Amino acid sequence: MTRRSRPSGVCPVLLGISISLTGMTGPAWGADDPKAQSEERREAISLADAALRALKSNLDISISRQTKESRLADIVVEQAKFDPTLSVNGQYNRSASPLNRPVFGGTQGNLTDIQTFDQRTSQVTVDAVTNLVTGGNIDVNYAPARTNVNPEVAQGFLYNPAYTSSLALTVTQPLLRNAGIDINKTFIKVAQNNADVEQHVFRDRVLTVIATVEQTYWELVFANENLKVAQAALKAAQELLASNRAKSKAGVMSIVDVLQAEAAVASRVEQVLVAEKAIRDQEDQLRRLLNPGEEDLRLDVRLTPIDPPVTVLEPLSLQEAIDIAIEQRPEIVQAKKNLDSGELNKQFAKNQLLPTLSFQGTMGLLGLGGDYKGTSERNFNGDFYNYGAGLVLSYPLGNRSAISTYNKRQLEAKNAEATLSSVRQQIIVGVREAVRRVQTDFKRIETTRSARIMAEKQLQAEQERLKVGLSTTRFVLDFQRDLATAQGNELRATVDYNKSLSNLSRHKATTLDRYHLEL
Repeated sequence: MTRRSRPSGVCPVLLGISISLTGMTGPAWGADDPKAQSEERREAISLADAALRALKSNLDISISRQTKESRLADIVVEQAKFDPTLSVNGQYNRSASPLNRPVFGGTQGNLTDIQTFDQRTSQVTVDAVTNLVTGGNIDVNYAPARTNVNPEVAQGFLYNPAYTSSLALTVTQPLLRNAGIDINKTFIKVAQNNADVEQHVFRDRVLTVIATVEQTYWELVFANENLKVAQAALKAAQELLASNRAKSKAGVMSIVDVLQAEAAVASRVEQVLVAEKAIRDQEDQLRRLLNPGEEDLRLDVRLTPIDPPVTVLEPLSLQEAIDIAIEQRPEIVQAKKNLDSGELNKQFAKNQLLPTLSFQGTMGLLGLGGDYKGTSERNFNGDFYNYGAGLVLSYPLGNRSAISTYNKRQLEAKNAEATLSSVRQQIIVGVREAVRRVQTDFKRIETTRSARIMAEKQLQAEQERLKVGLSTTRFVLDFQRDLATAQGNELRATVDYNKSLSNLSRHKATTLDRYHLEL
């Protein structure tokens, strides 16, 4: 995985066997600057850094990458079926047999006693066989031999010892079943399709990992900003409590107002504690996705997000988004490749319904002599030869196995076609929902911003009324609570909008483009 063109301020990144990460530092979006405890280590992290680090260390990505490599090896395995095979066989045989009748050229007259026919043979056979993409095979066989018999019975032999050699070429070619280049390359093409499928499975997992990191990153942003809202609400309650105590001491406010302010402070302290816990929880979730290793995971590391959320509406076109998703989604390519493999398997199974009819032709040259040189010369001069040709036909009665396999492959091909249609429908529906979510969440930002502004004005007005004695502490606390709720709602809408943009990119399979990454 490599980083494409260099965006401003970001160095190109190579992600594969090794990944170079660019450390980014800078102030967090609206972040406070609290003092870290001595045992804590703070680390500023951008969204791009988080995504790249997750891709580098994610275990699912590593497993998928290795599986992809194994699929590529399957292609070589299928191609290797057409590699030639060379075999060499050396033998020595000795046979001492009793003679029961005269041997022509070996014994004279009738036998009066049992004689021994002692024959010794040394032979080397060199055989080369290769399968053809047409379904046939070629076999070249060369077999020189040396034969020696005992002198008592070899009186009439021309050569003793005798050297013989034979060179034979045999060609076999199916004419019906297993005949043709397309049929015999079926499993190579299926293996190639499986490798393509695994490539897109790998891409799908990369997209999923990045999308998960994005969703968790924005939740961490929300947790940090939500803590600031809680702290602001606590500070406002504390200021009101201090004011009420001073007024109560001066005798211009009842103790009930002080108690109400104290209860509000206690409640908002709890909200701050809950918000701080939420930050720690989200930090752990993000760190787990980065897969830092167990020892590093035991350390107390505080992650500070530095990327601000987007608050502007990006141009959207529903039909364009659907077209991009149909073109780029890994599931579409997987379904198409599975459909192609299903058709290949169906055609192969259909071919297996045919009877086996094969042509076989052979031709050879022979040689004989008193030494190897002599027999080799006679072997290749063409004086002694043989040749032949024939057809072999066979067909299993009933052929139930081939028929059942063909029916099964037909059903699998139909299922693959239905799966492709189902995937396309799911993608279209998913993109439509993702686009609506983006549009809705952006409108939520506008409405919650208006609600927050109104809450600020209402609180300010109620505080002024309290100063002149026209309101009560309870009303001011209610408006403070309403403001904190409105601020939280605006923050939630903003973060949800950014999560929706991430979700839409995942549905369109354009997540890698946002980080200038390509497989």
